[in-house]
Amino acid sequence: MELSLSSPHSASLPLFYSHKSILLPTILNSNPKSIDFPSKTLFRRHNYKAQSSSSHTLLDDDDGFFLEDVPHLTDFLPDLPAYPNPLKNSQAYAVVKETFVRPEVAVAQNIVVQRDSPRGVHFRRAGPREKVYFKPEEVRACVVTCGGLCPGINTVIREIVCGLNYMYGVDDILGIEGGYKGFYSRNTLNLTPKVVNDIHKRGGTFIRTSRGGHDTHKIVDNIQDRGINQVYIIEVMAPKRSSSIHEEVERRCLQVAVAGIPKTIDNDIAVIDKSFGFDTAVEEAQRAINAAHVEAESVENGVGIVKLMGRYSGFIAMYATLASRDVDCCLIPESQFFLEGSGGLFEYIEERIKENGHMVIVIAEGAGQEYVSQSMGAVDERDRDASGNRLLLDVGLWLSEKIKDHFTNIHKTINMKYIDPTYMIRAIPSNASDNIYCTLLAHSAVHGAMAGYTGFTVGQVNSRHAYIPIARVTETNTVKLTDRTWARVLASTNQPTFTEVIGSFQGISSG
Repeated sequence: MELSLSSPHSASLPLFYSHKSILLPTILNSNPKSIDFPSKTLFRRHNYKAQSSSSHTLLDDDDGFFLEDVPHLTDFLPDLPAYPNPLKNSQAYAVVKETFVRPEVAVAQNIVVQRDSPRGVHFRRAGPREKVYFKPEEVRACVVTCGGLCPGINTVIREIVCGLNYMYGVDDILGIEGGYKGFYSRNTLNLTPKVVNDIHKRGGTFIRTSRGGHDTHKIVDNIQDRGINQVYIIEVMAPKRSSSIHEEVERRCLQVAVAGIPKTIDNDIAVIDKSFGFDTAVEEAQRAINAAHVEAESVENGVGIVKLMGRYSGFIAMYATLASRDVDCCLIPESQFFLEGSGGLFEYIEERIKENGHMVIVIAEGAGQEYVSQSMGAVDERDRDASGNRLLLDVGLWLSEKIKDHFTNIHKTINMKYIDPTYMIRAIPSNASDNIYCTLLAHSAVHGAMAGYTGFTVGQVNSRHAYIPIARVTETNTVKLTDRTWARVLASTNQPTFTEVIGSFQGISSG
């Protein structure tokens, strides 16, 4: 069966159709090439608990093809007119063999499959469409940045502005200053290609940011009052924040496209290959690791500890360790460790110093928090910052003190060097690789909004850019300890896995 993924907004449906299901025999007896599927739910994946009410899935029952689609403005504005895409007349795009992404093109979530396995989950391929649902002269777009800093934010801002202006001829673009609360408590900034020309060379965010301040009704009221019809949100995608704006826009039947560019330096977003700024963070982390290594090997019994970002996942610590090759131990939130006893961290440090005269430890900020809270006073799990993140204690400082106390107790001298480069890494401009990635993300978001898609995020899936339902990118991605990448870390550092002893301890306690 051949499945058309074309936008179904003008197609008629069999009388058997309902929003929950469609009778497959009716489809199979029809000409499949002529069928356009509706953009309401046909088949929901029952194992997908985080799915939002506005996302939907299409199924080809013959070969297990799933399309996790994103909302479109015509879902709630069915009479919305479409216009030819201005890129048809673009000199730059004239050289492209296929300027517009065909509606049946999708990106597979998994590309390593068995010969007889189902085709699996797919997402709409990002890129320009043949028809757009906004006249460029009627577009008033806005860009807002929320949450913490990471490399590349300014590049995304720049390329949204330049993409709208150069590709689609949009001149009216606003920067919302100071995060979500800027919608209703601050002034806006007019953004033009000239204004944002060189901001990609700077760290931070040109339009400033803040945590918290999300009030859906106030935000949408402001969007409506200002006549904004395209909203570009650069933030860590959270369902209660990002999707709620789109849902309120839909409830009010406003012609407003809401596009998200997911932001987190930790690279802990599910589905996508990586988050922007991650490559820059790993590269900059090398400076801190190299400094710790130089300090440690320049003194007798030197121990260098570097704390890197990674609240819930240890991707930065893991990849920085692999890239450095100077690290002797990498500790991440996904992998438990213990200090004392046979096979513990203290024993490994003693062996390493005896063998090499020094050692370097990289630890992610979220690792070992259960031990830190026991030693330094428990942090209530309900304690959160304004963005909703769990508050963490300084595990690097705690580990440094524990190691010094241990060697004092066994009457040995060590030279401890502790480095925390967190804010240095967050504040730098993005490197060349991230600049290119940020450009593609921004342009994909612009193409999607102009094509009428809304309530979506953009991301790279298996090296191809796709439009993804917001609920999917709010799932947390973590390091899989059974994968080869973590095995490479263990092979590089020769550190203990800690798993066998922890497993025996858990077995005793549970028995």
